[in-house]
Amino acid sequence: MDTMQNSPPADGAAPLSRPEPVLHLVPEKGVSYFRHAWQDLVDGLKQARLGCTLGWLDIKLRYRGSILGPFWLTASTAIMIAAMGVLYAYLMRMDVHEYLPFLTFSLVLWGFASSTLQEGCRTFTSAAGLIHSARMPYTLHVLRATVRNWLTVAHNIPVVAVVFLWFHVTPAWSWTLPIALVVWVLDSFIATLLLAILGARFRDVPPIVASTMQILFFVTPVLWKPALMSIGQNWLLLDPMFPLMEILRAPLTGDVLKAAIWPAALGWSAGLAVLTFLLFARMRARLAYWV
Repeated sequence: MDTMQNSPPADGAAPLSRPEPVLHLVPEKGVSYFRHAWQDLVDGLKQARLGCTLGWLDIKLRYRGSILGPFWLTASTAIMIAAMGVLYAYLMRMDVHEYLPFLTFSLVLWGFASSTLQEGCRTFTSAAGLIHSARMPYTLHVLRATVRNWLTVAHNIPVVAVVFLWFHVTPAWSWTLPIALVVWVLDSFIATLLLAILGARFRDVPPIVASTMQILFFVTPVLWKPALMSIGQNWLLLDPMFPLMEILRAPLTGDVLKAAIWPAALGWSAGLAVLTFLLFARMRARLAYWV
């Protein structure tokens, strides 16, 4: 049988078309997991401006048509603090001038942490349309949710400022405050990424996180001061929320920051970062099929 060979086109004939490039889908192996995960993170940070814009648009669309917009959160937070502050100060037999600034800052921090974790579970599932239609870094969706939550909590800062001014609370500015703020920003991004992965794979994660946060709300020193525990205060370090809240709350409310708080906060943050990166590297290629 004669073998057909490619011959140059005859005069006047259409030239042979070039073959289309073939996409070779090679399964990830070894360190390629980590390399692609790291590249996703780098690409997401390169598009940080887009992530900030999307987060800002989410806030505008959420409160479109509202008179006060996101300042409804400010009003509701102020009313809740005024009601709970007087009641719990009476029940705990504490001075309102000392307790209300503590409660105000604690509730604002806790509200931010709770919304970050609960919305983090739905980060990838709520962006399923974009994930399926456009090739974008997964970390860009995480950055979008993180920016949205920070913009939301920013509307509660006036409540803290008014309470501090009313009760003449002078924050003890310390060099650790910028570091604590950076830790909170990084942890909010990392926790959102972790829960976004778990929430995409297991749809039971959002109610589990919501129930866990309700329990931690009473276990963590939010409504009550750690000094009320006469013994066993070191056990509070096993609660990851306590040291993270304390590194930002104690200097601003004038409380003494114990030496074990910072190592505990950095330890929890480092463990969270390592766990999240390992999980993201392993599960990144499957996320599009889960949402």
